Amino acid sequence: MNKSELFKLLVSLILPLAVGAVAGIFTAGAVTGWYVNLNKPSFNPPNWIFGPVWTTLYILMGISFFLIWKLEASKARNLAILAFVIQLLFNFGWSFFFFYFHTIGLALVEIILLWIFILVMLVLFYKIKPIASYLNIPYLLWVSFAAALNGAYYMLN
Repeated sequence: MNKSELFKLLVSLILPLAVGAVAGIFTAGAVTGWYVNLNKPSFNPPNWIFGPVWTTLYILMGISFFLIWKLEASKARNLAILAFVIQLLFNFGWSFFFFYFHTIGLALVEIILLWIFILVMLVLFYKIKPIASYLNIPYLLWVSFAAALNGAYYMLN
């Protein structure tokens, strides 16, 4: 691996992890405050599960992004990168809508948009590097579960 690829790998891993960390820092207070008092659905997992799951997903996201970014520049690659960035922005925003602003309904709309952009990203990744798409299937599944959870929170609160 040359220096350019090593740089891209590091940035690819750090970017999603940093997005998750920053969102976590700003929204952590709500987890021990406002969130505790919400009516929770029966399928709500324990709080400790979210950190390890998201960390794993962010690492998989980073590896998949690296596999795309290191390819030769092309319209397809650039479009795939754009889709990655857009879904990452939606990922970042959801925590703020749900935990920081306490807008469960808006968070539900936002997570549906996130899910759509993850799907778009998977399709675009698949067209140029299938393994990069496959690495994000757990992410799509987790966000599907999170959307159902968000919907349940909306209905219960």
